[in-house]
Amino acid sequence: MKKRLVIFDLDGTLLNTIADLAQSTNHALTRLGYPTHDETAYRLMVGNGINKLLERALPAEERTQENVLRMRGEFVPYYDQHNADRSRPYPGITGLLERLQAAGVLLAVASNKYQTATQKLVAHYFPSVRFAAVFGQREGVNTKPDPTVVEDILARCEGIRKTEVLYVGDSGVDMQTARNAGVEACAVTWGFRPRQETEAFAPAHIVDEADQIADIVL
Repeated sequence: MKKRLVIFDLDGTLLNTIADLAQSTNHALTRLGYPTHDETAYRLMVGNGINKLLERALPAEERTQENVLRMRGEFVPYYDQHNADRSRPYPGITGLLERLQAAGVLLAVASNKYQTATQKLVAHYFPSVRFAAVFGQREGVNTKPDPTVVEDILARCEGIRKTEVLYVGDSGVDMQTARNAGVEACAVTWGFRPRQETEAFAPAHIVDEADQIADIVL
């Protein structure tokens, strides 16, 4: 069945944001006197929202709610200024979004990144794309893999049935979100997480290139 709505994860799916996330987290760690991490280590820290990233970056014995909030106080202002320094769309993504849009497919973003940064990055990197909804982590709303974000997107897209939705992401969190929401899942292999992580959830599709998503949808 042709899909009428495609929901994309942001980090690791549409955008390679790991360098800016790593730089900003290391900035916060340094400001508070903690050791930093190599950029590659952050690939396994992201995916569950900023607070969980900051918790994972802290030394094990320092992972208190108080320290996470202190880290957030350093991270957010810095990331707001530097979140587009080195982040870039993955190969073929911009063309994919424009092709789907031209075909009349609705597009949406569902991220665990906090809302203002999600909106800024989507607007900055995809100015020609008219998204039906762009949702990041919002106050009082459970983060993925809770399916609320998918339900909220569907509420913006009247008349779309769940069988007409494709959810695209790069992590186990994304695959679990799709499963919890009752929509078809597509895993991408170019993101932050190893292929085995998404394979464990048996998604309907696993793709290596952006164009393959258009083939599935259209």
